[in-house]
Amino acid sequence: MSEHESRRRVWAPDWRLLLFAGAFLPVLLGLGLWQLDRAGEKKQLLAQWQDPAGAVDWSALTETDPLTGQPVTVSGRYRSTTWLLDNRTRDGVPGYEVLTLFQPAKGPPVVVNRGWIAAERKRSELPEVSTPEEEVLLLGRIAAYPEPPVLAGEPAAESPSGNGVQRVQALPKALAAVIEPSIANNILKLDDSNQPGAFRADWEPDMMGPQTHYGYALQWFSLAAALIILTIIASYRKQES
Repeated sequence: MSEHESRRRVWAPDWRLLLFAGAFLPVLLGLGLWQLDRAGEKKQLLAQWQDPAGAVDWSALTETDPLTGQPVTVSGRYRSTTWLLDNRTRDGVPGYEVLTLFQPAKGPPVVVNRGWIAAERKRSELPEVSTPEEEVLLLGRIAAYPEPPVLAGEPAAESPSGNGVQRVQALPKALAAVIEPSIANNILKLDDSNQPGAFRADWEPDMMGPQTHYGYALQWFSLAAALIILTIIASYRKQES
């Protein structure tokens, strides 16, 4: 009898190995499918970003949880409270993002990010911020509050200047709610620099692209395939005849 015949491989799986593979395979496949879902969401958001024609009225969002980047129209008036979000640079120039409280004609008050403005040469001086006093119609996009880093603690706002402007390192909802308890759960970023009261509002989509999610999905599915192949190989054992 040949050596090959005397050492044939037979199917003899180890139940512990099968249990391990059975536990982790659904996890890997689930992560891959989740990444595909996220890629689909990002494609939808990018389509909305590129085409603001699908903007909805602000008052229609009060009972929903809108997605980041959703285009929104809102009419109303800017209020007197403005925060200057510190440490924001454009083209290497230090500056601030101007966030002003806005009172819609319908719906809850909302913080509007009006874009970037250059800082003064002296740290002690704040830039002049002019704000429209008449009723305006804005086109903006849903965004999250600029929260502080996880370990940074609660941000402290400086005392307002004579025109009601104050410098902040972050603006969580809790800080804005001190001024307006009924403040909305999201803020609005003006869609472009041509909006009433806008400064430099040339935003780019602040999100991971769908291709990145597709890449992650491929990695999870590849790991799942490798787990299946290795489990099958390990379940065949050499057996002396």
